[in-house]
Amino acid sequence: MEEMVNVYFYGKKYSVPAELTIQTAMEYAGYTLKRGCGCRHGFCGACTTIYRIKGKNELKTCLACQTKVEEGMYITQIPYFPTDKRTYEVNDLQPGQKVMMELYPEIYSCIGCNACTKACTQSLSVMQYIAYAQRGDLQKCAEESFDCIMCGCCSVRCPAGISHPMVGILARRLTGKYIAPEAKHLTKRVEEINEGKFDEAMADMMNKPIDEVKELYNTREIEK
Repeated sequence: MEEMVNVYFYGKKYSVPAELTIQTAMEYAGYTLKRGCGCRHGFCGACTTIYRIKGKNELKTCLACQTKVEEGMYITQIPYFPTDKRTYEVNDLQPGQKVMMELYPEIYSCIGCNACTKACTQSLSVMQYIAYAQRGDLQKCAEESFDCIMCGCCSVRCPAGISHPMVGILARRLTGKYIAPEAKHLTKRVEEINEGKFDEAMADMMNKPIDEVKELYNTREIEK
């Protein structure tokens, strides 16, 4: 028989297989995930979860898709958290400290509590990339925030009201447009697509059975 553990979803007790992730355990218990998680044909970061273990006071954050259930785990998912995205046209901006001061001035109210880093489901150094943004070092901010999936856990915990994911994505956009070297092979490939070079191959792909497409994907050659 499978090893089972007792967990609590929204205060209700369930016995689920110990090998499941929180996400699959919720489905095992009968919950339907409707928020469009990335692995459920939606966006990554939608399964942001808070939990604690019975007998322990520490409150932890995680992604339900990559965290296994534990005995005595009390679980609740975070409602969608609306981070504050400023409106801008990237072609009108220039990289540097001034753009952060104008669009996200609240980053200079950071009190250094590091709650954002502790809450990050990806174990990113969130406070550090905000510090890079404060100094106008957008390239380092972009590198440090590269694996952000925009779940918003950091912003939920921030006493200064900083929208960390939005600061990171602005840094990455500006770095990609103005700082990072041009990817000439990508430019060439876009031109080939516009010229119709891959139209026939794409039409052929669209006519293949889904199982054959999956096999092609699983056995594809991955560029190093």
